[in-house]
Amino acid sequence: MTKVHEPPCTFTPAIVTLVADIAEAVGQLSVRLESARDLRLRRINRIRTIHGSLAIEGNTLSEAQITAILEGRKVIAAPREIQEVRNALETYDLLSAWQPTRAADLLAAHRTLMSGLVDDAGVWRRAGVGVMAGARVIHMAPQAGRVPQLMANLLRWLAATEAHPLIASSIFHYEFEFIHPFSDGNGRMGRLWQTLILSRWNPLFAEIPVESLVHEQQSAYYQAIQASTQQSDAAPFVEFMLSRILAAVTSVTPQVTPQVTPQVGALLAQIRGEMSRQAMQEALGLSDREHFRKAYLLPALELGMVEMTRPDKPQSRNQRYRLTEQGRLAGR
Repeated sequence: MTKVHEPPCTFTPAIVTLVADIAEAVGQLSVRLESARDLRLRRINRIRTIHGSLAIEGNTLSEAQITAILEGRKVIAAPREIQEVRNALETYDLLSAWQPTRAADLLAAHRTLMSGLVDDAGVWRRAGVGVMAGARVIHMAPQAGRVPQLMANLLRWLAATEAHPLIASSIFHYEFEFIHPFSDGNGRMGRLWQTLILSRWNPLFAEIPVESLVHEQQSAYYQAIQASTQQSDAAPFVEFMLSRILAAVTSVTPQVTPQVTPQVGALLAQIRGEMSRQAMQEALGLSDREHFRKAYLLPALELGMVEMTRPDKPQSRNQRYRLTEQGRLAGR
């Protein structure tokens, strides 16, 4: 029997402590998410997950725009960015159908995630590629001819390892980025597959927006990859990812719905379908247009609670306003 290659990773005291803290936090979060209201929050967390993962790769669409795409509404943006969001939404919907240790499933996920974005979606890369941090190359990946065997070895290790899923998923994520098996989409695939591995340990991880917190420390994410590569030890990257996972599970519920002012709350309660500025102002019984704009409408737009029907023409006489998904939840 062929010995399974063990990726090098030192189990530091920090890693052990983080695993214990995350396990405790996950147990507490499981109880909180039993309520009907918190179940509705999972959709917002999914949007945050997709927003965070794509933003790391340079996608500029907001959470409100991603929500609009999810709901089938028109969004004015670069076609490629819209395609990236649509692909990601479809990919995360299919998450439960894939097995983390199956190469065929990993290739199928890449095919879905990168459809229409690259010519070789769902196929191992056939040329050299480097890991970029901005305009700087921080890692030259192994030769393309080695990729199939390297990925087979990594998936074989994942199937056999007795490491805690929190550690195993982080090691896999690092090794995946080191191999860089695809011509494009490696970052988002690595984060997706870590989510898949974790969701097999606890289904909550299919909904927890770890990617949004990674996006908040994007430079540290690349630094952790580089540190692990320089040390030939996955530990720096594992510590980084575990710290982000802990932040996600301990802060997911409070971050879902932003605090709104009484004025914004009153506006949300009055909006029915698509309404003009004048109709909203009259519904609130306000006569001062400028006060309505500054105290009610602009804050609601900035919070992502309300959106324009014609964002490309903000001054249009036909402009209407409607609640976003966040606005509907906050207004309940």
